[in-house]
Amino acid sequence: MSFLFVCACFFFSVRLYNKDMISMDNHEHWEDIAQYDLETAKAMLSSGRFLCVVFMCQQSIEKIIKGLFVLHKGEEAPRTHNINLIFRSLFEDSTLIDAIARQSEYASFFIQLHAYYISERYPSYREKLSSTINQELAEEVLEKTEEVFAWLQSLAKFK
Repeated sequence: MSFLFVCACFFFSVRLYNKDMISMDNHEHWEDIAQYDLETAKAMLSSGRFLCVVFMCQQSIEKIIKGLFVLHKGEEAPRTHNINLIFRSLFEDSTLIDAIARQSEYASFFIQLHAYYISERYPSYREKLSSTINQELAEEVLEKTEEVFAWLQSLAKFK
């Protein structure tokens, strides 16, 4: 056997052995940056940057769901910003009745948040979206985000 083959086998076995630990570490990473984004949304509300509020709300929910995906599936989350799609694929074969029931309750909010994802490739969309977001809407989205965020955090304990 070659040295490279032995090293590759060792790396693969260590990776399999530590899969739960890796998933937990990655989940914690996603949750930390999601929490940071939520705090940023609050700071943006205080400074009157309402488009940034809803964008950071979208980012925080997307990231915490991706963290849950890593935790429960043990693999990298899909590379999409479609929160509802990621969440549905996460719990499609789950026995977590609460998650499935709440997903349908929060599906419209996930879809609303998806509209607030801003790609820098589309500056005209950003300008158009910015004109539709006022303080009242930003506060509503932030409040709902905090509710959903807390619920999503509670789903980590079912791993």
